Amino acid sequence: MSNQHTFIATTAFGLEAVVKRELEALGYEPRSTSPGWVEFEGDLSAICRTNLWLRTADRVLVKVASFKATDFEALFETTKAIDWNQWLPPNARFPVDGRSHKSQLTSVPANQRAVKKAIVEAMLAQHQVSTLPEDGPLYRCQIAILKDEATLTIDTTGPSLHKRGYREFAGGAPIKETLASGMVQLSFWNNEKPFIDPFCGSGTIAIEAAMLGRNMAPGLHRQFAASQWSLIDSNQWDEARAEAMDLQQPAFDEILVATDSDFRILKTARQNAEKAGVADQIHFQEKEFGDLQSSRKYGCLISNPPYGERLSDWHQLKPLYQSMPLVLKRLPTWSHFIITSYDGFQKLLQKNADRRRKLYNGRIECVYYQFHGPRPKTDESQPVFGGVDEKAQDQGELFQRRLTKRARHFRKWPNKRGIHCYRLYERDIPEIPLVVDKYGDHLHLSEFERPHDRDAAQHEDWLELMRVSAAQALEVPVTQVFLKRRGMQRGSEQHSRVSQDRYEIEVEENGLKFIVNLSDYVDTGLFLDHRETRMMVCNDALGKDVLNLFGYTGSFSVYAADGGAKSTTTVDLSWKYLDWAQRNMALNGFESENHTYVQSDIREYLQSLPQEELFDLAIVDPPTFSNSKSTEEDWVIQQHYPELLNSMINRLRPGGVIYFSTNYRRFKFDDSFIRGNCHEISRQTVPEDFRNKRIHRCWRIEKYAD
Repeated sequence: MSNQHTFIATTAFGLEAVVKRELEALGYEPRSTSPGWVEFEGDLSAICRTNLWLRTADRVLVKVASFKATDFEALFETTKAIDWNQWLPPNARFPVDGRSHKSQLTSVPANQRAVKKAIVEAMLAQHQVSTLPEDGPLYRCQIAILKDEATLTIDTTGPSLHKRGYREFAGGAPIKETLASGMVQLSFWNNEKPFIDPFCGSGTIAIEAAMLGRNMAPGLHRQFAASQWSLIDSNQWDEARAEAMDLQQPAFDEILVATDSDFRILKTARQNAEKAGVADQIHFQEKEFGDLQSSRKYGCLISNPPYGERLSDWHQLKPLYQSMPLVLKRLPTWSHFIITSYDGFQKLLQKNADRRRKLYNGRIECVYYQFHGPRPKTDESQPVFGGVDEKAQDQGELFQRRLTKRARHFRKWPNKRGIHCYRLYERDIPEIPLVVDKYGDHLHLSEFERPHDRDAAQHEDWLELMRVSAAQALEVPVTQVFLKRRGMQRGSEQHSRVSQDRYEIEVEENGLKFIVNLSDYVDTGLFLDHRETRMMVCNDALGKDVLNLFGYTGSFSVYAADGGAKSTTTVDLSWKYLDWAQRNMALNGFESENHTYVQSDIREYLQSLPQEELFDLAIVDPPTFSNSKSTEEDWVIQQHYPELLNSMINRLRPGGVIYFSTNYRRFKFDDSFIRGNCHEISRQTVPEDFRNKRIHRCWRIEKYAD
């Protein structure tokens, strides 16, 4: 079975963008999005992690196949030809559901029967058995046909993901847990802001907010259909659950307020919160909506008031909605987020929402109205400039615990493989969006984005706290910990004051040595995410002429030389990087005349090569810089990569190979323009220590034989 598979996260209409963000946070790249589902790729562990973590998806499906089906013969024969035994064991229970829309095959029962029969015949032949007892694990299949395009899937989830397991009882108009979480994620709320739900009912919105604030995996305490599948090792589920437990955060300072006028439903809400493990985070109170008030400022009101369709008719509910403007104005600095199916909601409030989003609560079409309050002011209890509060101190302790855990996890394999540089932490905790890389006995921290609204001086102090926390957690002197972000570098004072105080060290990777600069640049000189790709180049290099375009500091050239390359040519526009590359080569004893360095624009270099000068192996790893005016980047990134790759192919001998890589997020690779066999190897080239499995994309391109 292939290591990579296509999955579909299904969701209610309107929440696709939220599901997409959740997948990206887990390190998976959504490949396509359509109403109600989001496709992505991953290995079998993705089944475990996405079922545990997705808050707004309904199910995670395996996409088995997709094909044109305008008649029953095409549906049956194509289904029968699929390799079903890679998913379904001989004793699998595999009921077939179906749906059809705008297609020639309109009979859903007939489609289900055809698919069921085709799967049965395929499994009998593939498993070489005479009967299928269907007394084993459940593999619920579905045939969905849209505009004559048939998609076959297998459900990995079982009961829908909205069934977290904490809500045994609900009120008269319950909101799904998935929708409640989506509402919270689409609001301005975070665990540092006050929260109120004045129509809390069974407490779902408040509970989902508390779980989100603590980074609690919503599926941690339930089972899934795929939990019983033999092809998924139980260790994968154990590891996914262990990761979820490790990333769970302790209680935060804010106590969420959830009120309702019905004391009976509040009893249920408290029971639900207790079962969800967040009862100490929520204050439930019996209160009429008309009595709503708060002395707190800059909070978020998120609520699901009653609808006419489920509780009563609109004539009875109209006075409640008419009262909302007078009640909500008591919270003038708050932001209000309300979902309702009442069309005249804005007219009753006499105010247009800042943003509206169509959502579905079950089958009821609703609108999520978002009224944005003013931005919070600076906390007067804080110093005018700088300072860290108690919350930041808690974050520092949380950061230390996570780094300590990760260090224990990596205590053996790096030394066994001669790897002294690897990734320890990558935005594992959402409110601490840093990356921590270990370079020998030094640490290199970099910042993705600001995790809060602190002013610049406070943010500097927060970063320093995180740097010191990392040093303490990993028992590294603070002077050997460097933190970088756009516009600043922070390390020991003696090495970060001025640029000429360069701080360089030698590190080792797979027995090879490299010079890295920890003080001057965001990039240190050794891209850790290309460790596996460098080894591929090493294994392919024996006796070959190797060309390293956009050579940077020459790490690929070092690996090629170590692999027995006949010659290496390193090309870069920067003399600084070429000098660095020569120092790396010399550090490993590769100083012969067979290793050359060329300072040139890549296009000009390829055009200037004599016709007889050919290569066997090439590495093309163009740089990407946000807001950069680099002509190199403009040429490559702005859809001119076929020109580059075909120019390179022209300089290869028959059967020659190119390794092409990019970390440009919006890059779309179309191999129809490339004169060679192209295979994407991105998943094989991302090292195991990288949590973000889409850190780069990589292809192996082989020139057609003459």
